[in-house]
Amino acid sequence: MRVAEHDRRATAAPRRWFADTAGGLPATFWYLWAGLLINRAGAFAMLFLSLYLTDGRGVSESLAGVVVGAYGAGGAAGVLLGGVLADRWGRRSTLVAAHLVTAALMVALAFSRHLGVIAALALLVGVTHSMPSPAFVAAIVDVVPEQRRSRAFNLQFWAFNLGMAVASLLAGLLAEASYVALFLVDAAATLATAGLVAWKVPETLARRPPRERPQAARLGNGRRPRRPGLHTALTDRHFLAFVGLTFVLAVLTMQASTIMPLAMRADGLGPSAYGTVVALGGVLIVLGQLFVPRIIDNHRKANVLALSTALLAVGFGALAVADDLAFYLAACVVWTVGSMLAAPPNAQINADLAPPALRARYQSVFYLAFPAASFVAPTLGGFSLQQWGDGHWVLVGALGLLAVGGHLVAGPSRERRVAALRRETADPPEPALAAQP
Repeated sequence: MRVAEHDRRATAAPRRWFADTAGGLPATFWYLWAGLLINRAGAFAMLFLSLYLTDGRGVSESLAGVVVGAYGAGGAAGVLLGGVLADRWGRRSTLVAAHLVTAALMVALAFSRHLGVIAALALLVGVTHSMPSPAFVAAIVDVVPEQRRSRAFNLQFWAFNLGMAVASLLAGLLAEASYVALFLVDAAATLATAGLVAWKVPETLARRPPRERPQAARLGNGRRPRRPGLHTALTDRHFLAFVGLTFVLAVLTMQASTIMPLAMRADGLGPSAYGTVVALGGVLIVLGQLFVPRIIDNHRKANVLALSTALLAVGFGALAVADDLAFYLAACVVWTVGSMLAAPPNAQINADLAPPALRARYQSVFYLAFPAASFVAPTLGGFSLQQWGDGHWVLVGALGLLAVGGHLVAGPSRERRVAALRRETADPPEPALAAQP
C-alpha cells in the first residue's frame, strides 16, 4: 500500500506542474505557439546579414552597417503597420500575409547581387518580419481566458527563446555551407508558419455587428470626435508610463548583447568567454522558464516587475567590479532570473491595458520600446563606457533601481485603470425597444 501511495504521489506532482504550466489553454493558442516557435527557429538569415554582406558580397563594414540599419528601421515601421492591420483586417490575415511576403523577400535576397536591391529588400524584410508580433500577441489575448494569460505569455517567451537558440545553432552551420541556403531555409520555415496559421488558426478578431456600434456624439462644432485608433495608445498616460518602464527594462537587457562584450574584452576575456555567458543565459531560460508561473501567479504584477527589475539592476550593476569569467557567469544568473520573472507580467499588463478593439495597436506601440532600446543602449552605453569605464555599470544599476520605484509607484494607479477598463468594456445589457406609436 505504501509503495502504491508513493507511486501515486510521484505521478501526481508532474501532473500538477503541467497543469500549472500549460493546462487549460485552448487549441488555437497551441497552434499560435507552434507557429511562433517555427518562425523563430527558422528566422536566422538576418542574424548573419552583416557577415553575408562583408564575406559573401565583399561590402565594406560601413555599408553593411547601413543595410542592417535599414532592416532595423523597417522593423519599427512594421510593428506599427502590423498593429493597425491586425485590428482592422484581422489577426489571421495579417499573420498569413506577412509571412508569405517575408518568404518571397527571403528568396529574392538569396539571389540578389546589387547592393541597392539588397538594401531595399532588407528594409522590406524589416517591415514584414515585425508585422506578426502585435498580431500574434493580440490573437493570444483574444483566445486565452484572462486567468490563464500569465502562463500563456510565459510559454510564448519560452518558445521565443528556444526558437532563437535553435536559430543561432542552425545559422552557424548553414552559413558555413552556403549563404544562399541560409536565406532559402529561412524562407521555407516562414512559409511553414504561414501554412500552419492558415490551416489551423481561425480569425480571432471579434467584429461587432453594425447595430451594436455606438454612434459617436457630435462635438460643438458639428464634427464627430476622432475614432479610437493608434493615437489612443499614444495618448494613454497609464499605458505610456508602462511602456516607458518597459523601455528601461529593455535598455538593461540590451547591455548583455551591446556593452558587455566590450567590458569583457577590456577585462582580457575573449569571444569564447562572452559566448559562454550568453549560452548560460539561454540554457537557464529554456530549462527554468516553465517553472515561473507557479512562483509568480499569487503575487501582484507590479511587485513581480519591481523584483525582476531589481535583479537586472543588481546583476548588471555588479559588473562594475567584475574581472573574471566566474563573476560574469554569476551576474548572468542574477539578471537572467530577472528577465524570466518579468516576461509573463510584462505581457499581461500590456494586454490588460489595451481596449479590446485596439489590442494590436497597443501591442505595436509597446513593441516600439525594443527597437528604441536597441538604438539607445549601444549608442549611449558606448559613450558611457568610454568616459567612465566601470562607472557605466553603476549608472546602469541606478537606472534599474529608479525603474523599480517607478513600478511600485505606478502599480496601484495602473490596477485601478485596468479595473475601470474592464467595467467599460463589459457587455452592456440589450436596450429595451421603444414602443412604436
